[in-house]
Amino acid sequence: MSGSSAADVPSSRPAEGTASGHRSGDRTLRPYGLRCEHRTTPLGIDEPAPRLSWRLASDRRGDDPVAYRVRVAEHPEDLDGCGRLLWDTGRVTDPYATGVGFAGPALLSRTRYHWRVSVWPAGTAAPAEATSWFETAVTDTRAWRASWITHDRQPVEVMDAPTEGEFALDDHGLAPCPVLRRAFTASAGAHARLHVSARGLYEVRLNGVRVGDAELAPGWTDYHHRVQYQTYDVGELLREGENVLSATVADGWWSGFVGFEPRRAGAHYGTIPQFLAELHLTGPDGRSTALVTDGTWRSSTGVIRHADLLMGECHDLRHAADGWELPGFDDSGWSPALVTDADHRLLVASVDEPVRATAELRPRSVTRISPDTHIVDFGQNLAGRVRLRVGELAAGARVVIRHAEVLDDSERLYTANLRTAAATDVLIGDGRAHIVFEPRFTYHGFRYVEISGIPEPAESDVVAVALHSDTPWAGAFDCSDAELRRIYDCVAWGQRSNFVSVPTDCPQRDERLGWLADAQVFLPTAALNADVAAFFTKWLRDIDDARTPDGGFSNVAPRLVGVSDEGAPGWGDAGVIIPWHLYRCYDDPRFLARALEGMCAWIDLIHRHNPDLVWRRRVGPHFSDWLAPGTPTPRDVVATACFAHSARLTAKAADALGRKDVGDRYHRLADDIRSTFAERFVAVERAGVGPPAVRIAGDTQTGYLLALAYELLPEDLVDAAADRLAALVGAAGPALMTGFLGVALAAPVLDAHGRADLAHALLNRAEVPSWRFPLRHGATTIWERWDGWTPGAGFRAPSMNSFNHYALGSIGEWLYRGVAGLDQAPDSAGYRQLRIRPRPGSLHRASARHESVRGTVEVSWERQGDRFTLCVLVPPGATADVYVPTTDMRSIRESGVPPRDDDPHITRIATAFDHVLHRVSSGAYRFTATCPPADGHTGTPPVIRVRPSLAPSRRTSGPAANPSPARSHEEGTP
Repeated sequence: MSGSSAADVPSSRPAEGTASGHRSGDRTLRPYGLRCEHRTTPLGIDEPAPRLSWRLASDRRGDDPVAYRVRVAEHPEDLDGCGRLLWDTGRVTDPYATGVGFAGPALLSRTRYHWRVSVWPAGTAAPAEATSWFETAVTDTRAWRASWITHDRQPVEVMDAPTEGEFALDDHGLAPCPVLRRAFTASAGAHARLHVSARGLYEVRLNGVRVGDAELAPGWTDYHHRVQYQTYDVGELLREGENVLSATVADGWWSGFVGFEPRRAGAHYGTIPQFLAELHLTGPDGRSTALVTDGTWRSSTGVIRHADLLMGECHDLRHAADGWELPGFDDSGWSPALVTDADHRLLVASVDEPVRATAELRPRSVTRISPDTHIVDFGQNLAGRVRLRVGELAAGARVVIRHAEVLDDSERLYTANLRTAAATDVLIGDGRAHIVFEPRFTYHGFRYVEISGIPEPAESDVVAVALHSDTPWAGAFDCSDAELRRIYDCVAWGQRSNFVSVPTDCPQRDERLGWLADAQVFLPTAALNADVAAFFTKWLRDIDDARTPDGGFSNVAPRLVGVSDEGAPGWGDAGVIIPWHLYRCYDDPRFLARALEGMCAWIDLIHRHNPDLVWRRRVGPHFSDWLAPGTPTPRDVVATACFAHSARLTAKAADALGRKDVGDRYHRLADDIRSTFAERFVAVERAGVGPPAVRIAGDTQTGYLLALAYELLPEDLVDAAADRLAALVGAAGPALMTGFLGVALAAPVLDAHGRADLAHALLNRAEVPSWRFPLRHGATTIWERWDGWTPGAGFRAPSMNSFNHYALGSIGEWLYRGVAGLDQAPDSAGYRQLRIRPRPGSLHRASARHESVRGTVEVSWERQGDRFTLCVLVPPGATADVYVPTTDMRSIRESGVPPRDDDPHITRIATAFDHVLHRVSSGAYRFTATCPPADGHTGTPPVIRVRPSLAPSRRTSGPAANPSPARSHEEGTP
């Protein structure tokens, strides 16, 4: 399914800048981090025109690209100039390019292609090059020959009463997992590709060796629209002679428990899990054969007596058939596999990295609470499972593992907030010793587990295994405040825990749904932390599949019975907001091209039912500013603000795609909604010659945040509205009285209107509501509620009280953009134009790094006495506006010397009372200056008043192709 990267990943960071811009022995412009469809060496893509992209690094200043060339061939030697090329762009002059869509002849199925990018710097230097590959999957669904198969559950003719230990506490009405096998003959060393999927979940083995490392595969989609499959290279697992391909399948999202609707708790798509596979073999003689799932396979059930994402998993070793996955096993007592159908129309190659086991945590403590029951604390709330080593277990004896996020007042597991999710794994012994028990088709949200049924487990016998979609980690944040660093860690663990095939709301209770609003408010943070381009490419398809016939977006994707189909304000709007933000992050216009039709349909639907431009009808369940602790913001204020914002972003998306007619139409609509918002919801009191007093209906923090962030106010009222917002925040503590929608906007909006001091005050607050309060009471992830637990009231209502919920973690965006100062300009896409503007507050130092689509961006600053040091790394092809905080322009030094007027890489743009603005070219820089007083309200805003609006890039680029699979890894730092 994946392979190692062939890209040139620079092994060290660019050298610290010098006045001359480079030093002897440094490395010049070079590409690295090559991607196909936003993935490294994807094995098995079905995108006909894949996007090929690269990143750039150089140790020299201003060492920018001027042109590129991409060549594609079936054989790597053909790239060297003397062979046959499949496609060649020729030299293309484009200093801002980070990728190009393949535009050659139709790609063949199941074929590996090699590609090379050449990048020219200015001058006469030879180009730098890097090479990678991608491999196609089954590009035409008509080529599939496999059938969907499962175990034939024969009717039970007689039934006896169960004996003790036969059922694992409660099987929840779930059936044993089918196991399937097929023996075949092959030659060792044959070229072998395995394409595999399931309606449910699968684990495949070849000759007893697990194939790949994907967990919970093939992932969750709306199986009425799409069923993903994965491709694996299994050549090294083949033996000479007899081989066995085997599989275990489980209910998963297909036929297991999903969501919280009591009348439809499970079996949303089907009733039994099914398996599909094709193994294509090419021998040394060039002859090809294929092994496919059909009625010749043998089937039975095995040790896994039930497996469910919410309820847990039971292994009963008394049902073991040792060796069933190996050649030589006698399967004559097994049944022929049941063929259910041969429908391949919905099969699609997976487009993102799978869920993987990415970390293992040892216990922090093991506490005995009874002779055979212990509570294990792993010290970290996470999503995953437990691996337990058991010395010996008598036949019929049970080991039970229960999971929880927190402990109650009696130091026992608190599970009320799991609702109907049992989150219980069970092992039943058969008398054997040296057992390793690890569930394979479930996951839980937990920090604590209760293990009963064995004497005291050694700490080395228990491991927590973290599972999440393997989005390559691309960011880092650090600062001098240890608690603030821990808040960042909480945000990061919340992201890992809730990116499990889809961006879920929580990993523990009977929900785990892809809520659109949660994802859209957290996306700016998520995209700084990790490369989520491929992950959201897949989920945007889920969002599109969930659209209603009249053009509406839903509240969750995949759509599920029990959740209103009609998207609420802020929830349905994610179908507009998410593609726009992804375009800005990754400079890939396909995010907009694929989404524009749905964006327009969504806006047209709202407009059609609300011709007066106040969004009151067709609002779905209208969650408003969900879980806000303060006075509720009027729902029509929230809705109309979201309507205006989505209309504006739709217009900008059309502009970016060159669709001027569409853009003009939605700009006019956005202008009209903006005027209506001011007329209906904004009151102005003018007293004498002083500034006006502005009141937005409801007079809530969220109301002002929405109006300011989405630029819904007349220009002459903006400052007064910002002042009122600041007054409300100050009067509350200073504290936030916002819910999911408002919290994401709070720090950026306050900062944009000259009140970074208040944003810092919110970060520093330790009482409810705040980010530090949970931290000081044991939190290791972000809570769903500001007051999920308090000393006086205890736990909040268990019906809605997750302790691992990333929505309020949207503050992570401002840690990067505000505290560290790593940002891009409002009209930039793909980090083409950076904005480096630290907001130190009372901190002594901070740093942030982001592996952008263009290359590594890095910022670090430190304050020692009255000396401020700011280090910046700008990737080739980008520029940066660097705000050096100082009240003494003459004190500024760059790499130890005053910036020269004739320096081609540094230009002073503006001077204000508290900073000097320089524009710098690519490269590394080290500014020092006498710093202004530590924090405090600065009074009037700086010279450049930044608004949080997001305009399209000045670089125009048309739509390209479509995204697909690859091997994920932590990104190498150039």
